[in-house]
Order: sequence, then C-alpha cells, then structure tokens
Amino acid sequence: MNFEQFNLDSRLMVGIKKAGYDTATPIQEAAIPAAIRGRDIIGTAQTGTGKTAAFVLPILNKLLEGPRNVTRALIVTPTRELAEQIHDVVKALSVGNRIRSATIYGGVGPAPQVKALRDGAEILIVCPGRFLDLYNQGHARLGKIEILVLDEADRMFDMGFLPDVKRIIKALPTQRQTMLFSATFPSEVEFLASSVLKNPQKIAMGISRPAHTVSHALYPVPPHLKSQLLLALLKKTDTHSVLIFARTKYRAQKVAQQIERAGHQVTSLHGDRSQGQRTSALKGFKDGTHQIMVATDIAARGLDVESISHVINYDMPDTADAYIHRIGRTGRAQRTGDAFTLVTHEDNDMIRILERIMGSPLKRETIEGFDYTAPAPPRTDSGGRGRGAPREDSRRSPRPAPTPKSYGRNRLAPRKSR
Repeated sequence: MNFEQFNLDSRLMVGIKKAGYDTATPIQEAAIPAAIRGRDIIGTAQTGTGKTAAFVLPILNKLLEGPRNVTRALIVTPTRELAEQIHDVVKALSVGNRIRSATIYGGVGPAPQVKALRDGAEILIVCPGRFLDLYNQGHARLGKIEILVLDEADRMFDMGFLPDVKRIIKALPTQRQTMLFSATFPSEVEFLASSVLKNPQKIAMGISRPAHTVSHALYPVPPHLKSQLLLALLKKTDTHSVLIFARTKYRAQKVAQQIERAGHQVTSLHGDRSQGQRTSALKGFKDGTHQIMVATDIAARGLDVESISHVINYDMPDTADAYIHRIGRTGRAQRTGDAFTLVTHEDNDMIRILERIMGSPLKRETIEGFDYTAPAPPRTDSGGRGRGAPREDSRRSPRPAPTPKSYGRNRLAPRKSR
C-alpha cells in the first residue's frame, strides 16, 4: 500500500516523498487509517517497523485543519533521545506546512522550552518528569489537546514514570484521541490502557519473534575472558557500525574504554552521561565518526540508526523481550544484520527460552586461535583482581568458568562477517 492511498491531506505528500517514504509498513498500513478516523489505538510493533510515522502522519493530517499557535497534540515518551528522534520525524513530514513542534526534557536549560510552551507549539514531544515540572509551574496550557500519544509505555513504567504520566493525563481534556504504543504489556500498562482509552483498536505487529533479517550466533566464553573475546570478535568483524549492549552503566563505560584502548573509534550511551555527551555520542555514531557504540538498554531504547550492521550482546539481557528489542537495532529497513551474544553457563536458561521462541537451536561459534583455557587472573590479598584484569560486575554469583567444548553441539568456525 502506498501513502497516496491513505487519503492524507495532499500538503503532506511533499514531506512524505522527500523523506523517501514509498510503500507503507504493516504497522503504518494498519494504524494510519484507524488514527485518521479518530479511533483510539493500542499498538505493539517491533522496533524499526515505522511506528513513529504511523502516529505522526495522522497528527499532522488533523492539525492542518483548525487553529494554529495552540498546543493540540502531546506525545509522551521515556527518553530524551527518543523525543528528539520523534521530533526529527515530525519536522521531516511536516516540511512546508508551518506546523511547529517542540521537545521538553530534562538535562538541558528550561528557558527555550518555556518559550515554546508560551508560544503555543502545536505539537509537544515530552519526557514526563520535566514536562510535569513546567506544567506545575504554570507554563503549559493543556486545555486544547486533541491527540495524546503514549510511546514506549512499558519503558516508561520500567523507568518509574507511570505516576507522572497519570498526572499528565489527568490534566488533559477527557474528549480526545489517545494512542498507546508498548512493546510489552505488564499489568500496570494494561490497567493504564483500560483506564485512558475508549474502545481502542488493537494492532499487534511482529513482537513475538526477532526480525527474519537478523542472523544470530552465540559465543560461549568463561566469564573472566568476555572482554578479551569481545576484542577478538571485533578484529574479525566489519566494525563499520556496531552497537554493543552491556548490563550496567559502569560496565558500558568500562567496555568502551577497553575497546578504545584497542584502537577502535568508540563512544558510549548510558545514564551517567550528560545531555551534551549523549547528543554528541548519537551524532558521532550516526555520521560514522564513532564506528562502535556501547550502550545500556534504557539509554538505547528508540535508537534509530538504520545502518547498524552488528549488535553484540556483551551481557545476555534478562528477558526475551529485551533480546528482541536489542537485536532489532540491526536488520532494519529490509537490510540484513548480525546479532552476536557472549554467553556463560549462567545464561543457559535464557538461551533455552530464546531457542523456543525461534523454533530452532542458536548457533554456537568459536574464534580460531583464541585461548579459551586462559586462567582467571590471581586475586590480590585484599580480594581484588590482579593488576590489569577487567572487572566483571555481574549481579549473579560466579560459577566455574566453562570452555566452549563444554557446550557440546554445533561448534563452528567463525562466520565470515558482512
């Protein structure tokens, strides 16, 4: 289905064509007609499926008619990066139509945001905490809101934003259109949806399995050799655009430092970085200045870089949903991609879950010439690690270090990376 078939306002076609949109994705094909009709929507879709345009285009279509210089659409999202990415889509698709949008989030000075609120930007893309602060200070007028979008609702719950979201919703007109998007539906999100949406149309697209354009491989390794194996894997991989996931902020920073010492152009994205550092990291990763980015799950949520060729899980995620979202950063827009995961014995339960979801065993691979039997460095008398040994701050208790052979099946030579 092409975008001319949606009966959108013809003034939007300039932005649609300029942005390179041609054939609608499944989530767009299902959501856009319902949203144009004014239906409330509950949407679930794998990352990289075009979800943002699925709600932005109906918003723009509605705002082209009616009053200007008044806030009529509110999009609530969990992270600053996702807010800016949605803002970029709004600007691209509204080109030439003088619809003003603004982002509201913490970590930056509030003065420009206060001005945007007072000037009546038609679309606000906000993170809950800062926006609620400015609303409580009397800067935001919400009485004319016609459309509310709650994006990544499950992540907002994970980050503790749900109480703020409920306060924002309470301040909005009851007569409005509401669209809620969430990758998963814990009970708190289900209750929120049932309380704020009216007779919603439910749209679910491809969240149960990873994208078919991604190839998966596991790299068994003793816990104390994870960093060394990662560096060996990067040597054998085309590192044009590689996203590496680590479990904690500390670990992400530590791994990034190790990769940098090995001579790679690397940056990191995690909660301890300032807004300026996060913006610079994203820009550098998108334009190729940094070929590798190390990130935590929350920091990378909504990361929109179509050209990522490899996702490497330095740490196995805690849930299958998290794995699917991580590897969904590659293999996007009909491209192919690779997902590599470093695994230890403590990851066996999650491996079994993933194999059930995908309906087949995941390949186990080794790197030729890598010494999997190297002993762990000796501890100092104080119980610390030996000099120069990378710290592994796992939340779980350590177990005896496995060797790849102990995993049994499918020991393969390393694949030739694309």
